[in-house]
Amino acid sequence: MDNSFLLQKLVEKKILDQMTAEKLEAEVSFSRRPIDEIIEERRMASSDEVARVKAELLNIPFKKINLTEVTEEILSVIPEETAINYKVVPLQKNGEMLTVGMVYPDDVRAQDALRFIAKKLQVSLGVYVISVGDFEAVSKKYSPYKNRVEEAVKSLATKYESTKGGRYGMQRLVQLDEGAAVSEEAPIIRIVSSTLQEAVDLKASDIHVEPQRSRVRIRFRIDGELEEATSFPLSLHQPIISRIKILSDLKIDEARIPQDGRFRTIISGRDIDFRVATFPTPMGEKVELRILDSSIGLKGLDELGLVGKNKEILEKGIKKPFGMVLISGPTGSGKTTTLYALMQILNNVGVNIVSLEDPVEYFMEGLNQSQIRPEIGYNFASGLRQILRQDPDIIMVGEIRDEETAELAVHAALTGHIVLSTLHTNNAVSVVPRLLDMGVKKFLLPTAINLMASQRLIGKLCQNCKKEEKVSEEISSEITKALETLPAELTKKIKSPYKIFRAEGCDKCKRKGTLGRVALFEVFEMSKELEGILSAGDFSDIKVGEEAKRQEMITLRQDGVLKALEGLVSMEDVLRETNR
Repeated sequence: MDNSFLLQKLVEKKILDQMTAEKLEAEVSFSRRPIDEIIEERRMASSDEVARVKAELLNIPFKKINLTEVTEEILSVIPEETAINYKVVPLQKNGEMLTVGMVYPDDVRAQDALRFIAKKLQVSLGVYVISVGDFEAVSKKYSPYKNRVEEAVKSLATKYESTKGGRYGMQRLVQLDEGAAVSEEAPIIRIVSSTLQEAVDLKASDIHVEPQRSRVRIRFRIDGELEEATSFPLSLHQPIISRIKILSDLKIDEARIPQDGRFRTIISGRDIDFRVATFPTPMGEKVELRILDSSIGLKGLDELGLVGKNKEILEKGIKKPFGMVLISGPTGSGKTTTLYALMQILNNVGVNIVSLEDPVEYFMEGLNQSQIRPEIGYNFASGLRQILRQDPDIIMVGEIRDEETAELAVHAALTGHIVLSTLHTNNAVSVVPRLLDMGVKKFLLPTAINLMASQRLIGKLCQNCKKEEKVSEEISSEITKALETLPAELTKKIKSPYKIFRAEGCDKCKRKGTLGRVALFEVFEMSKELEGILSAGDFSDIKVGEEAKRQEMITLRQDGVLKALEGLVSMEDVLRETNR
């Protein structure tokens, strides 16, 4: 189906707005991913609504799937591999009629695969259009992760029984030849590959493999929260670790010191990078795998949660001819994602954008992206020197970590470049003191910096199960306090008693109450008044804080309170995440 035509219809039916549709069209032309998969992944619209429009255009009926009606017996009609590859699922088999659901009924390869199955079963085919969301839900019923790994563990139950013993319940024989033997064990390979597949399917950002006293615990970080996925007998710890080390090209016989590695593989048709870090503990080696899915579409500022005044200030700051735009926040707060969103705005054929990253998390058409390699002396500082010889207009430095990088970044900003980077500080007001602590000369900063921002990530309430909750006196007081110093145009429609929401959890959000995350922001401009404060040498928190109030800066907490009153996030999460 023609992407432009589908997007046009989605806009006509007001499922998407025109700007979002244009961004999607540009992204699809670059990533080659289906539009409806990106829409579902970003939760930009209901996947059912998108599927209904597609069904109408193809003149094929749409069907909403009832999961309770999809039994193991009917699933067995179409092999799992075929279902996953072609995005098709069997729905019903009555006599000589097989009814199937297809995400892409115009896919010729999928049609051929279904004709082959129908011919083999000697049945006719009935086809419905189904949504991406329903397909993903049904596909999980094929071979649930725990079932797959439990079968693999059972097949290994006797093989590793004899290795028990020693100080913590198992004898650790870490030898290179043992690692090679382990790599040939199909059950171990299946356990590791199934774990990686499950983590990617659940959109986890990290996998933790943790030896405990009596078991190996597997945890996934999903939407910022760690969740236990499964556990294995402790006797399988060494084979699992060895398999991961083989994939990552790490030393199997070295368990005394931490090691870092990475590997790349194709999962569900997507190119996935895994960064691997081992860590010695008394129970054995712990392994952390960071999942980097470069095929995931980039987000715009609105999708990140940057709206209104904050968005206007940020867009104005990056359109100046030179200067630094610095994003601060703790690790995992989405700073790099925000930098990518800014580069999307700046990216055009008339500018040379060069980035220095650790690692390259997304590949962007039109950018010259480079990844640092500290082990060979190619770090942020040395890389930044080389970038300045590449005739850049815009420079993105993944993180300013030391005095040398900070000084080079400031120098680049003062010599006619836009510099985008990140820092580790708790708020936007602390960015300048942090740079001064790094040794940057104070008289350089007023001219070098355009603006400073800070952010936090917080869970978005599931809109399917959120409900209004009673506001306690304590929380009401916190809301009133946060609203007091906000501009009148932001608060004129907010009246007491306030409305806030919470979500108990449902099937759609897997009983978590949240679906995805949104960022809280505060943005602080380098104004003439702030330049004067810095030039005078009085850069105390009190003076800088007074200027932030004069600018009517929306703080992280205030942005969170506004989002909570809109029903996007819970007030409890806002107060917890901004209480620092």
